[in-house]
Amino acid sequence: MREKSCCFTGHRAVSAADRDVLEPALRSEILRLCESGVTEYYAGGARGFDMLAEKTVLALREELPIRLHLLLPCPQQAERWPQYLRREYEEILKRADSVHYVSEEYDDTCMRRRNDAMVERSAYCICYLQRETGGTAYTVKHARRAGCTVIHLLTVEPEQMTME
Repeated sequence: MREKSCCFTGHRAVSAADRDVLEPALRSEILRLCESGVTEYYAGGARGFDMLAEKTVLALREELPIRLHLLLPCPQQAERWPQYLRREYEEILKRADSVHYVSEEYDDTCMRRRNDAMVERSAYCICYLQRETGGTAYTVKHARRAGCTVIHLLTVEPEQMTME
């Protein structure tokens, strides 16, 4: 199943200008992957890029045989989010094909374990990477080490970053 799977990783903060470029780029990459047989999409439920990717998969699922799987750090992930984002998050959870939590409670490792679980299930990783530090950079590095094909959307040039 791994060869038919793709995960998403990206930053929580997405500017309006970046969103305008990311939305069509995400759609285009998902369509391209679908043509090569990728049907399973894994996302981590975070604010920003994750939610954008999740909504794109759900919209495309109306016309394509694809599935959205949420691998979430813990059930409390959205507790402190603004109400409007919690509503969006809950709607995505309801519409997802599967929802799995890597931890029953928040702890210092649940975000990393969530990212690792997505990568371990995927042959492809679509990312929105703007910094060489943080959770997104960690996940991209892990994806490369795991042999995933990493697809950069609207990113600084990967060769300008020290990713090892």
